[in-house]
Amino acid sequence: MEDTAGMVVIDLGLERGEPPTYDSPGRPTVPLWFPAAILAVVVLMLTAGSVAPARSPLATIFRLQVGPADTYALSGDGQLLAQTFGLLTSYDLTSGQMRWQAGQSTPAYRLRLSEDLVLMRPWTTGATEPGTTAVSVFTGASQWERPGNVITVAGSSRLLAVSSVRSLTGTGRRVQGPIEAVDSTTGRTLWTVPVPSTAVLLGVPGVADESSRMLLVHDNRTFAVHDLDTGKLLATAKVPAADYNPDNPVVADGKILLRHPGEAGAEISAYDPVTLKQLWTEPAGSSYQMQACGVLACLSGAGGVRAIDPATGDTLWTRRGWQEIEQFGTLFVAYGGTDGTIPLGVVDVETGALRLSLRGWRPVTGGGEDGNLLLVRAADTRGRTMVAVARPGDARPRVLGALPAGTGDCQAAPSRLVCRTMYGELVVWSYQESYQEG
Repeated sequence: MEDTAGMVVIDLGLERGEPPTYDSPGRPTVPLWFPAAILAVVVLMLTAGSVAPARSPLATIFRLQVGPADTYALSGDGQLLAQTFGLLTSYDLTSGQMRWQAGQSTPAYRLRLSEDLVLMRPWTTGATEPGTTAVSVFTGASQWERPGNVITVAGSSRLLAVSSVRSLTGTGRRVQGPIEAVDSTTGRTLWTVPVPSTAVLLGVPGVADESSRMLLVHDNRTFAVHDLDTGKLLATAKVPAADYNPDNPVVADGKILLRHPGEAGAEISAYDPVTLKQLWTEPAGSSYQMQACGVLACLSGAGGVRAIDPATGDTLWTRRGWQEIEQFGTLFVAYGGTDGTIPLGVVDVETGALRLSLRGWRPVTGGGEDGNLLLVRAADTRGRTMVAVARPGDARPRVLGALPAGTGDCQAAPSRLVCRTMYGELVVWSYQESYQEG
């Protein structure tokens, strides 16, 4: 330190005015963990962009080019059967690999499956009744071809060849001429039941150890029950006049229910499926449509939906505001609205309780995993479609994702969704029902 003209000058010894130890400190001036923390942050920033995104619950498996009128179906053993311009092809729903391809044939308006057969009837614009061709589900080989319409029978593996009666409402259950049982292996006729004029035909599934039977409602107001193995007539009975439309009569829990005019208005009568003995008759009220709802019968009309016990005719529950109930696999969906086209929810048909609301969603034909229900709804004005799954026990449908704009005409199978697109494609998506939103 110097004294110059009364001014004291202090020499710090360094240009920056810092102690010598600052130039070469003897101990760290920052915490030991600080460099490691900086390094970790840098590593996270560099690797964050390379982390694989979460797997989408909807993923495209494969797509096919199809025409707007080409038909397709999903088999129970995991096949997509698609007919493109008359060429029937089978694809594995899991991998998209082609299993087999059948020979060229006239395009069919619908593919119907019966155990190990695909039944096809071609489009026709003339008065001639087209025949039915049977193709093996396993190999695609043609098994047989025969004239007429070959149909399946509810509750049985029996095939029947019939001539359908066309009406203003389309082809229903009314047939005319002989009914022939068809051997599914050879296509030959096993037995024949004559129908003098016309009749309504429906299957009567067996209950417990009973065999399934065929019921004919002849136009002379006679019920006739036949054995499906032999065609033998088992019982007949005179019944009241009725309209015999596509849902009259119906079979619910083994009982035959007929809606018909009565003395004071419309009535419903029940008949034993074996003896055709009349079991009970009750007023139909405002109900004009009947259907089986599990072990119950559901009656629809202006007063809503009413469920009755087919064995007694007793009303078990009534729901105002409902229009009808539709079955999807093992689940039942209630519909409302003025025209009965608005899905309300999944129903417990034994109690009439709504188990899961479907407001805004529409069920997809076919079933998901464990019999769950796949749903779709319009997502936005751009034409996208949202997909969700409804599982009993959930509070609401679980959203899976969105399909591209212009996608529709969908069918569901376990872990697969098949839809048409506006670009002339049939697209197969995989989906995960366990996907959680958010």
